[in-house]
Amino acid sequence: MARSISKKSARHLSYLLPLLLATGCSQTAHKDTLSQSLGSKFSVFTRGHSGKLRIAKEGDSESKEHATVWDRMLSLYALPEMDNARIDREVNFYLKNPEYLSRVQQRAEPYLFFILNEIEAKNIPGEMALLPIVESAFRPDAESPAQASGLWQFIPPTGRLYGLEQNSWYDGRRDVIESTQAATKFLKQLSEEFNNDWLLALASYNAGKGNIRHAVDKNISRGQPTDFWSLDLNNETSAYVPRLLAIAKIFANPEKYNINLHNIADEPYFELVDAKSQIDLGKAAEMAQTPLDDFLKLNPAYNRWSTAPNGPHHLLIPVEKADTFKEKLAELPHHQRIKWEHHTVGSKESLRTIAQAHHTTVEQIQEVNHLDSSDVEQGKTLLIPMSYKSIKGHDQTAVASLPAAEPKAAPQPRVSVTKQEYTIKKGDTLTSLSKKFAVDKDDILNWNKLNSKSALKPGQKLTIKKTGGNVQVASIAHQGVKQISYTVKPGDSLAQISKKFKVNVTDLRKWNNVPKNSANVKPGSKLKITVESGRTAS
Repeated sequence: MARSISKKSARHLSYLLPLLLATGCSQTAHKDTLSQSLGSKFSVFTRGHSGKLRIAKEGDSESKEHATVWDRMLSLYALPEMDNARIDREVNFYLKNPEYLSRVQQRAEPYLFFILNEIEAKNIPGEMALLPIVESAFRPDAESPAQASGLWQFIPPTGRLYGLEQNSWYDGRRDVIESTQAATKFLKQLSEEFNNDWLLALASYNAGKGNIRHAVDKNISRGQPTDFWSLDLNNETSAYVPRLLAIAKIFANPEKYNINLHNIADEPYFELVDAKSQIDLGKAAEMAQTPLDDFLKLNPAYNRWSTAPNGPHHLLIPVEKADTFKEKLAELPHHQRIKWEHHTVGSKESLRTIAQAHHTTVEQIQEVNHLDSSDVEQGKTLLIPMSYKSIKGHDQTAVASLPAAEPKAAPQPRVSVTKQEYTIKKGDTLTSLSKKFAVDKDDILNWNKLNSKSALKPGQKLTIKKTGGNVQVASIAHQGVKQISYTVKPGDSLAQISKKFKVNVTDLRKWNNVPKNSANVKPGSKLKITVESGRTAS
């Protein structure tokens, strides 16, 4: 979903203030008024195997085995079914994009069993297991322009409030276990704040508790209903809740909507293993017999090439590989956990040039060698941490080069696209057309299903797409965008990356200041890519 920086910050910072204030008579009076306005306590329901709703008690569960995570999730559904035009509008959108629904299921597979465990333990409606679809499209490394990060899209202050550690080595907002526990705790507290009205809790998760409370108070003063559908909310939040309800409705009725649910077994996908001390992530992936990309999807919280020097050192290992990993870990000599290189500082060398040469950072070298400044003496021998190669040939230094966090970025403009047809004239070339229309040559090839060897003939028709950025992200509520970070892999080209994320090469260059005469980017470098939130293709 789209969030302007101010809205996103307001959403979470609004939650901080009440916790820092001492409770007083005025708050008690307000809470009593709110309780009366919302009516009696909302009963939490679960949907049994018969499809009928039953009242659930705290800590209660059916404790029956389920064949798939979807069966289990549906048994935990608790939000009343309803017909609403806003929900129908979202349902129609998703039904027009069945490929997206398939992709998010694939991305969700490693995480759903654990998420459902947390939801069931806290007696939270099963629909909430689908909230990461709305928040991050189940991308654990998703990052918004407002610096929200992870599956559940915590911004830094809210993450810290819920115990999610954030430093140059590790970001708990991207930790699958830690962030899920924090998000479910946050949601549970919000529901209790609004007398177990889960729609108001969801709205608060998006817009901020203070904003929803204000909307409720406004309706109280006017003698109007205070349910979600009756509140005067911003466009973003007005679409946010129906979006989740639409997804939940589709997943509850796959046959009706002709949607295929992936066969995801209701069983653990990963096992938590404490490595006890710092270990190279590439080496860990190798020991877990797991491709590095898959390993990092389970362990996206680590900002660099290894676990942090002082912890945490926990790793999520595919459950079928966990025993093998633990055996190899026990046999691994301590000096092989991290690969080191000794470097003698030469003339005119600086920590910056040394870091660049070794695909690491100045901060890492300083930390390992206990240096207090960026100055270094010629002839001094430095210990440089080096990364192992992954079993699939990926260079783990791609992870090593990651900064602690992206700098706070201004919202990228939403791209509006207009098409035009151009008739090739004598003398036209890809280069001249690229300059004429201010677009990339690779984009022209992609738009017209041509390859670099295709000849352009006079009279031939070409499609040219022009993009404009006059509409700001903050103004888009129904179709939001997010900025994600992508680490370039060996063999990647701008054209391949643009196809992967369904963006234009031209925009990719603009977002990352890549010169027009450069066709490729260096493996290990990071690209900023603006994609539609919850509706992206990859």
